[in-house]
Amino acid sequence: MLDNKAVKIIVQRLLDSVGDEESNMTMAFSPSIDSAYNILQDISPNSFVPRVVSIGPLHRYDTNLKRFEGRKAMYVQQLLSYLKPSKEEEILTACVEKVGNLIGKIKGCYCKNFPCMDGELEQMMVMDACFILEFIRSESDDSGSNKLFNSYIPYDLVLLENQIPFFVLNDIFGLTISLKTDQSLGEFILPLLKCLNVIQGVIPKSSTSRSLLINSADHILDYLHKFYMPESYIESKFPRSTIHSAVELDRAGVKFMPNKSATWRLSMKVEKHRWSCIFWFLGKPTLRMPVLRINHFTELIFRNLIAYEHLSGANAYITSYARAMEMLIDTHEDIAKLVRSEVIINHLGSNEEAASMINRLCKEVVWTSFFYGEEWEKLDKHFVNLRRTYFNSPWNIIALFAGIFLSVLAMLQTSSKN
Repeated sequence: MLDNKAVKIIVQRLLDSVGDEESNMTMAFSPSIDSAYNILQDISPNSFVPRVVSIGPLHRYDTNLKRFEGRKAMYVQQLLSYLKPSKEEEILTACVEKVGNLIGKIKGCYCKNFPCMDGELEQMMVMDACFILEFIRSESDDSGSNKLFNSYIPYDLVLLENQIPFFVLNDIFGLTISLKTDQSLGEFILPLLKCLNVIQGVIPKSSTSRSLLINSADHILDYLHKFYMPESYIESKFPRSTIHSAVELDRAGVKFMPNKSATWRLSMKVEKHRWSCIFWFLGKPTLRMPVLRINHFTELIFRNLIAYEHLSGANAYITSYARAMEMLIDTHEDIAKLVRSEVIINHLGSNEEAASMINRLCKEVVWTSFFYGEEWEKLDKHFVNLRRTYFNSPWNIIALFAGIFLSVLAMLQTSSKN
């Protein structure tokens, strides 16, 4: 049993912790910026480490990134000159005061402790937010050109460990860029998202939708992630069927086509001809898919999106899509088939390299959900029915080819008469 002195000590400790307003504020927010799991970093360390610029505190003291800090300051000076050269101090003061009022909330966004005082953190947030905004503004001008594609920096800005809270970016935007434009941050940041987009045609959304995404996004990586989300929840269903590659499905009569009209851009849907149950050879099923753009940064973007899904507890739609592509692609022949079908645009050196990249994406990633199970079962059912109907005996094979021959002959005779 505790004596009175011990009780008083514990009570005082509780009072001290309850009375620590900043600590309480920090703990009130769920951390959204952290390092990827070690096991994922070990597989592809270069996918998580910034190459040029440090954003936020987690890589602030990396020696190979310090050289860019001077360049970063030049971008900030350029932004201030673009706004109101005579009011540089006034603008910066407003930014620092805004960030200072949010310092507890900012700390709560990071999972790791970092060795810097509040004043240093405030300066860091203002500097990094101003740099990001000026980099986007200066590299994507009114002429429609997007020079962001010519830089490594956009890919540093999407790294999980290289983020600042989105509310900081939004507040600094309100005190700087919005003085010169009617654009919202959602519209302003679109050139960056188009540079980072791995699925063709996924980024454009209504201004209302972008505004909602802005208000709920944790950071730039999360904002990109939200563009790949469906408008309504999709039920997860793990496939109970055999997994078939693109080449195997092609041999079974499955066609692959771009999914251009889907409301969910990561959607994969199996379409079947209405006469397919009678004339298999006239009604091949079609798997409609997103158009995937593969380049040297595709793996980096996917890995950070996947790591964020698993750290944040968000619905793992990106992981599920990567898993589905891994199932379809075993070798370079599968890549070649999907390239010919115009559902993959491959800018890597070879199809072998692209296949290897796809097959690495989900290594050591926990499979928590799968949003294509129903379509996968349709493909397997077609595969099984084809074998059962046409290939379980030599006579069925002969009958199949005889039917195809007679149908082709009839069509040729009809066309010759016309």
